[in-house]
Amino acid sequence: MTTIIPINRDARWPDGLSIRARTPADAVGIAALHNLPGFRFGTLRTPYHSADEIRKGIENQPATVTALVAVLEDQVVGDIGLTRHAGRRAHSGSFGMGVHDAFRGRGIGAALLGEVVAMADNWYNLKRLEMTVYADNDAALALYRKFGFEVEGTLRHFAFRDGAFVDALTMARLRA
Repeated sequence: MTTIIPINRDARWPDGLSIRARTPADAVGIAALHNLPGFRFGTLRTPYHSADEIRKGIENQPATVTALVAVLEDQVVGDIGLTRHAGRRAHSGSFGMGVHDAFRGRGIGAALLGEVVAMADNWYNLKRLEMTVYADNDAALALYRKFGFEVEGTLRHFAFRDGAFVDALTMARLRA
């Protein structure tokens, strides 16, 4: 097995965790992850994603997207995607991420986000990294704040989730 070395110099990954680029071979594991109720509750995803749908998305991924998976004991336990913007927004990027319901609170989200922040800062020279997060997702809010993200605004009735509208916060991290 190849040792994966974090690009985030300050990384402290959980034992046995590896983070790497996602591949079409990950489609079954990613579909299982995306279909978990807790994972889905924190994202814009709807129920019942198929492995074939995920595989096609991976195969047709734009060059401006860097997508990673977190793997523990041969199981996909988290994923994150960084999208670099173009034109007059070329200095910025956005991301979406999630962690397996049974593996939350173990540092996997921090490991994934640390890699994306390191890539944004040290490889893509992004000055602004942004995302939206449901206003009731306290664990995600704490993680993002730990990495220097600040709330910029509230998006009222941002999405329809599980039978009700939910607000989201827009957050960003600006690098000097």
